[in-house]
Amino acid sequence: MGKSKKPDRPSLQKYGVPFYSSGWVPFKELRSKLQSHDRQQSDDKDEDSGNESTQQEISDQYYVVLAGGGGEGCSGIPNAIVLAQFDFASNSLSAQPVAKLGLGSDVPYRMVVHPGGDGLLCALPKSCRFFDWDEVKDNDAHRLSLKESEKVLTQLEDIGQQLALAFNNDGSVFAVGGEDGYLRVFKWPSMEIILNEAEAHASLKDLSFSPDGKFLVSLGSRGPGRVWDVTSSTVVASLSKDNDEVFAMCRFSQSSDKTQVLYIAAITVGKGGSIQTWDSSSWKRIGSKHISRDSVSSFSVSPDGKFLAMGTVEGDVLIINPINMRVQTVVRKAHLGMVTALAFSHDSRALVSASMDSSARVTLVEEKKSGGLSLWIILFIILLAIAAYFMKNEGLLPSLG
Repeated sequence: MGKSKKPDRPSLQKYGVPFYSSGWVPFKELRSKLQSHDRQQSDDKDEDSGNESTQQEISDQYYVVLAGGGGEGCSGIPNAIVLAQFDFASNSLSAQPVAKLGLGSDVPYRMVVHPGGDGLLCALPKSCRFFDWDEVKDNDAHRLSLKESEKVLTQLEDIGQQLALAFNNDGSVFAVGGEDGYLRVFKWPSMEIILNEAEAHASLKDLSFSPDGKFLVSLGSRGPGRVWDVTSSTVVASLSKDNDEVFAMCRFSQSSDKTQVLYIAAITVGKGGSIQTWDSSSWKRIGSKHISRDSVSSFSVSPDGKFLAMGTVEGDVLIINPINMRVQTVVRKAHLGMVTALAFSHDSRALVSASMDSSARVTLVEEKKSGGLSLWIILFIILLAIAAYFMKNEGLLPSLG
């Protein structure tokens, strides 16, 4: 097991909302969109208010976005999307949200951020709704915010609770999977439907696009996983599981040699959480490693493919090296409740985790050097040399020569 980290309190904050989803704002892409919008406004108004410099300030910051709530009824717990700022220098999350958008009685149970900076999509109890990034002037400064989009997704109105949302890497296609097992795949932003399968699974749990966008993997509440060819909208493979396994989450990754790999986080009855590795050509399982005795509750893969992350029902966060499947960092009791969501930053330098205990935490990711001899091997060699020296002095070893 990897090194256990003690909590770094500034990197943990509570925002008064039980969280189910987390993500990072794609600041580089967002900056260009906001600057373009500001230039248009400046041309229309013939003004120059220095917006480009303020947008530069925004883009150089890291923001996490979190979604959740207390659900319907009069619990007093809000349903909201929360935006918080993270500072690498001090390893700290903002004590107060940068922005908080209330959603009334609708709890955002799932959320996905558009990778190109268009905004974010939330799955509400009956429909899906899109939200835009916004820029708000506050005390002569500009800060990032959110607003409900004018774009109404009529194809996603009154379709019931969606449990899985995913964009492909370039944001041109997205998929939604429902509690009723219905799988829908659309082109973005045209909303042209390219896959419409009413019986994809009994109930759909998770979705992941391959890095090249050609395939989509879907996991259901029971039965095997399925691999869909996005272009032909057909099933090309079935991912079988053992009788005592439950497929929980799936994520694609890409190695340095551009090889695509599929990881599936699974729960084995009586054993806990494991990570399976699947070949993306043959769609055969090529490896499986037990990671935690606790069940996995969330899973993520870093954009550079160098790290995997697992959250557990006991509130632990684990960062794993996918080459040897060893846990390199553990944050014990990162949250008081189960870890409901994990997301790596776009540069793979940080991992945000969220929980139903209303907390969010950012853990810095450190790449462990694998070169050189292990400390234990070095110690063993030293002890062996000492033992040989004493045995020779006692005449227990024959002399050479």
